[in-house]
Amino acid sequence: MAHIDTILAQGGNGSDDEKTGAVSTPIYLSTAFRHPGLGESTGFDYSRLASPTRQILEKQLAAIEYADAAFAVSSGMAAIDLLFSTFLNAGDHFVTSDDLYGGSFRYFDDLTKKSAVTYSLWDGTDYTDLKQKLDAKTRLVWIETPSNPTMKIIDIKKVAETVHAADPKILVAVDNTFLSPILQNPIKLGADIVVHSATKYLGGHNDILAGAVISAKADLSEALGSNLVTRGQTLDPFSSWLLLRSLKTLSVRMARHNQSAQYIAGVLPKIAGVDKVLYPGLGGMISFYLAKDHDVNAFLQGLKLFSFAESLGGAESLITIPSVQTHHDMSEARRLALGITDNLVRVSVGLEDQDDLLNDLKQAIKGAQ
Repeated sequence: MAHIDTILAQGGNGSDDEKTGAVSTPIYLSTAFRHPGLGESTGFDYSRLASPTRQILEKQLAAIEYADAAFAVSSGMAAIDLLFSTFLNAGDHFVTSDDLYGGSFRYFDDLTKKSAVTYSLWDGTDYTDLKQKLDAKTRLVWIETPSNPTMKIIDIKKVAETVHAADPKILVAVDNTFLSPILQNPIKLGADIVVHSATKYLGGHNDILAGAVISAKADLSEALGSNLVTRGQTLDPFSSWLLLRSLKTLSVRMARHNQSAQYIAGVLPKIAGVDKVLYPGLGGMISFYLAKDHDVNAFLQGLKLFSFAESLGGAESLITIPSVQTHHDMSEARRLALGITDNLVRVSVGLEDQDDLLNDLKQAIKGAQ
């Protein structure tokens, strides 16, 4: 099998050889497709079921996660919904790591209210506790690593071994948004399903809203595909083409994100006004605590290169305050227990010059005193 860099760069190339030889994948906007005759099909009937551009994207997503199949959907939350609605029924139970994107918990709480599904929180470190949380009703273990926003690292391989040893039918699903397939391959480590908010690093330009669910085995793929046809949250052809285009540069972008974030994370602890830095050692995401005698809003107002915005993984560097943005729906007690205080700053390191970014942070922190 070709190296992932080659797979990415060649994505879609040759898909139209029989007609035009186009190097860039065409965008098929049609929602309807003519049938050759009664009971006959070209393989495409209606775009909710399958569309040529989305199909090429999905093959590419499966290839870079070393999976059986992938499903491109309309957002990261749509990806989570597809996963949970496919494999959980009323009365079922799942286990989730305790530090996640706030929208995931909002979805989980809504799910428990409306579907009689229950869940247990796990700290991501105690594997005896993880095993004890599994019971006869457990269908799924959901983890996010590195976690959002406190950058916890969870051993995917150990989770998969623990869960599958207890019950091979329990699925292990991993949110791989923060590291992408360039820096982490959960299926290779034993996970059954991988989820991405493709809006982030996979898209990489702050111009696509998309998600992906990627499955390791054919039976899981069949279940996901059937449910997707029913629920209908498929990704549109133009967004599919944009995402396919963006994936071509994923490897080189991630190398730059990673290099710059490692550099900035190494200097941040030495800056007056920074109490603590949370960095998992790789990837483009950093969190840090602004000193309590510094004003968070003054810091935000002082930024010149970083944008105060609620996303991550794009070319442009972004700053987020999780307590008032991504995790505002969580109770204050729950946020504080996780360390999500009002002075926690989440940084998405973009593709700008690393010294320019560091200097912007320095001057904004200094001005916040």
